[in-house]
Parts: sequence; structure tokens; C-alpha cells
Amino acid sequence: MSGEAAATDRMALVGAGLIGRAWAIVFARAGLPVALWDPAEGVAAAALGTIRERLADLRAAGLIEEAPEQAAARVTVAPTLEAAVAGATHVQEQGPERVEVKRELFARLDALCPRDVVLASSTSGIPASAFTEGLAGRARCLVAHPVNPPYLVPLVELVGAPWTDPAVVARTRALMERVGQVPVTAFRETRGFVLNRLQAALLAEAFRLVRDGVMSVEDVDRCVRDGLGLRWSFMGPFETIDLNAPGGVADYVARFGPLMGGITQEQTPYDYDAPTVTRVAAERRAALPLERIEERSAWRDRRLMALLAHKRGQARG
Repeated sequence: MSGEAAATDRMALVGAGLIGRAWAIVFARAGLPVALWDPAEGVAAAALGTIRERLADLRAAGLIEEAPEQAAARVTVAPTLEAAVAGATHVQEQGPERVEVKRELFARLDALCPRDVVLASSTSGIPASAFTEGLAGRARCLVAHPVNPPYLVPLVELVGAPWTDPAVVARTRALMERVGQVPVTAFRETRGFVLNRLQAALLAEAFRLVRDGVMSVEDVDRCVRDGLGLRWSFMGPFETIDLNAPGGVADYVARFGPLMGGITQEQTPYDYDAPTVTRVAAERRAALPLERIEERSAWRDRRLMALLAHKRGQARG
């Protein structure tokens, strides 16, 4: 993917935690210079080692062609926020998930950056309207919400505030496509954005099924891992049902609409009650002790790399 993005693009990453490091990999492997800054001393410098390790993993999986150290060399640590954004064409923020922190940070960014610089937040659920309304440059602000880790799961949700310039959204979408991500655009803000809303619906039902004694935690996981997930790894819910009836979507709804609609009537809001959460956590800890979570996360990433490599090798219909 290296060299695909415009030579004039320069990325500034504000926050060097898990998401900041992952964004650095996305942009660096696409050939872009990246300035990485974090307010906590030493965090950005420590991130460089992780970035090099993950790039080496990607090379080993056949997902990048150039030497990992060549891509890693594009990432530099900035000593200050001012230095990080100097000359940047796109700023990607991933600070704490607190609206007051983002409001203060975006005010600083708005004051520091020329008006043609896009200011994007990686927030998982705070709408841009909550922290950009009072800014003079609010029209160039939006949410660009990735899926963790974005260098393996390429989806990026682009969500503007009511005052975000559509040209800014279009420009950010073009950037994400150039660096190998898969951007989707929301036409308006919603609580939690779209991916989280889809995930919330499935997760709430999974907890309810355990709570109501219908199925074990492991078997619910199997329903997704060895059932729905196989199809969902290469097609979405609308294409799935379109192919599940001879006459497509309309035929599927005619056949199964009453059944599916009746199920949703039973799906009342779920409040993550403590007894069920405790039970699910206990079953997961029996299957995977806490001290092995990091090891299992690395296994997950290797599986994602293998899946991504496979998907890239297949022609999309």
C-alpha cells in the first residue's frame, strides 16, 4: 500500500495510545509522514517500538511489501502539540473519551491549525457537535471513528456535525480510501454511531439469552463465530438476506418478516444487569484466565491478518 497517498499529505496524531499507534501504522504503511504526540511524557516514544513490531507482523503476513523499518521511519515523535500539527494537512485526535477534554483539545487545534486542515476525532461515541459548536473553524471538524485495530479492520465511520462542510467529509473519505481504509459516511449524528449501534443490538441479545437461561456463553459465541460471522466476514446483513430467498429482499421479508418482527418485539432494552454480567465474566474467565488475555489478543490479530490476506486475494463480486 505504500506510496498510494498524495505526496503532500502530512498526518498529525494527537494521542499515542492503542488507537494512535494503530493510526500511525495505517498512515505510515501508505507512505505518509506522521507526527505523533501525546500529553503524557514518554508515551509517544514508547509507541514507536510497538509500531515497528506490528509492521513486522504485517510484513510476515504478506500484508505490506516494503521493509517494516522503512515504513516505521515515517513516524516521528513530536515534542509538543504545536510541533505535531505544524505543516499537517489532517489531524486525527484520540484523547480521553470525555467531552470536556475534547472540547478543550479541539479549541487548541482550531487555534493552531490553518482553516484548510481537517480536524478529525477517533471518538467511539461522542458526537462532533458536542465539542466543536463554539469553534470558529467548526466546519472542518468531524468524527472519523475507526474499528480497533484499524490497520487490520479497515472500516472508518465518518460522521459530521450539522455544521460540518460536506467537502470536508468528502475530502476525509478520499484520504481514507487512499490509505487503504474502507470509509462509510453517516448522513446525520446518532448515539454511538452506526457500527456501535449494530454491535449493541447483537450484544444485548447475547446477554439476554444467557440471562434467560437459553444458552451458555460459549455456545452463543459459537452462533456468531461459526454461523453468522462466516457470512458477515464478506457480506453485510442486507446482502445476506437478499441471497437467502429466491426473490431477494422483498421475498425474504414476505417469508420471514413476521417471524423476525415478532422477535424484535421481545427484545426490550437491556441494562446489563450485574448478575448476568458476573455470570458471563465468570464463564469467560474459566475459558480464558486474565493473564492470557494479551496472548489471546495477539492470536486474534494474527487471525485477522490471515483473514485480511485471504480477502485481498479473492476477487470481489
